[in-house]
Amino acid sequence: MPQTLRFPDSGAREDFLTFTSRAARLSDPEVRIAASGGTLAMWAPVLVPRGLLDRTPTILALRALPVDPELVCDLVVAASSVSASAADPHSAELPPIALRAIWAGVSAPRAGWVPVRTIDSADVAARAHEGMARVSEIVPADAGAEAVQRVRSAVWGEPVHAWSGLPLGTGFAAVALGFIVGSERAGLYSSGAWARLSFSRGHVLIRGSVLTV
Repeated sequence: MPQTLRFPDSGAREDFLTFTSRAARLSDPEVRIAASGGTLAMWAPVLVPRGLLDRTPTILALRALPVDPELVCDLVVAASSVSASAADPHSAELPPIALRAIWAGVSAPRAGWVPVRTIDSADVAARAHEGMARVSEIVPADAGAEAVQRVRSAVWGEPVHAWSGLPLGTGFAAVALGFIVGSERAGLYSSGAWARLSFSRGHVLIRGSVLTV
């Protein structure tokens, strides 16, 4: 596996490091990194089901950046293990060992996306912050991992009718990964079992929710 990612400029590298640092704060602090044709795609698991009987929707954050066109890779690493290269301001260092993650084997389609509607980013942010407050209020200080997962699944998996049934966790993903900057109309798209809410700084991919138009 490659141990160095080289970007065309320091700005792209900083975007990469910002994404991984935000992903490191999630319950599943991992990042899938795939590069080909000069584009680096990064996925972070915001909400994923635990086991076959768990009906929690899959919510992934996705951001794409320019990268060395000769780089080809597809791997999962611990988000906290990525670091800036001390020798090159255009590069970032990856850990020597990749991880195995079940969520990374579930890929959204690359084509066939049908536009559904647009959603105000301010409303997405506001509802996401309300959800964060609810999670903080419900989860006791001494809660175990399973209890926290149940609360997060209940709150973030709740469909928002004003968003055509997208789960509330869509907003959490957009806020947590820094996709909402200023005011914009985020585009909602669907393709098979997947939905996508696209912002100028990234995308939120959702599987397992039923859209209502």
